Amino acid sequence: MDPRQKKDKLIAQWNLPSAATLGSGVRARGILLEVRSRLSLATRKRLDIEAGLLVLRGPEDDDHDFRDVIEIVENTLTGIEDLPVIPREVEDILAITSTERHRWLKDGRLQSAGTRTVKLRGRARKITFHVFDPRHIEDVLDQDLVSAWQEQDAVAAAESRRRAAGKAARTRAGKPTQTAASGAETRDSISTRLKGWEDFDLEGLLR
Repeated sequence: MDPRQKKDKLIAQWNLPSAATLGSGVRARGILLEVRSRLSLATRKRLDIEAGLLVLRGPEDDDHDFRDVIEIVENTLTGIEDLPVIPREVEDILAITSTERHRWLKDGRLQSAGTRTVKLRGRARKITFHVFDPRHIEDVLDQDLVSAWQEQDAVAAAESRRRAAGKAARTRAGKPTQTAASGAETRDSISTRLKGWEDFDLEGLLR
């Protein structure tokens, strides 16, 4: 919270249901930013998050009517449980890495609910990323699918290492044979090229 707002009066507060945050502080912060985006620049910083609550504060001596702000916040929070989950929120909710998220999205274990394109602050470049249905993420969390998927990945990685080691061993075992064969081919080739050399010399072409 902005230190300048410590003495501000509490105007309103809203509880964020667990169905919306999915137990994630990152997700709660994302909801705050979503609500703030609907407010005017002058009032955005008046809304903050404290101990899992959205709180709206204003100066003690300010006669500004915050009813319009309260209405916007309440309208935005209606159905907030269905707000798509963005990548950093997924990683925090499921306690996974970016690598795991990308892998599971690619092979279909994590199901995309579409994409979103945003413009980075202060930059002309835009980025596009996948978003996820909160109910799908909730199912993954409730069924502890992350543990099962991580175990599957560990088994697959071990098998991949075993195959790679076997291939490397076969390659090393095959090199002497290939070298010997190569040497024999070289000798045969030289012999072929030198065939008839004596006749060539008798013709006096080397004199």
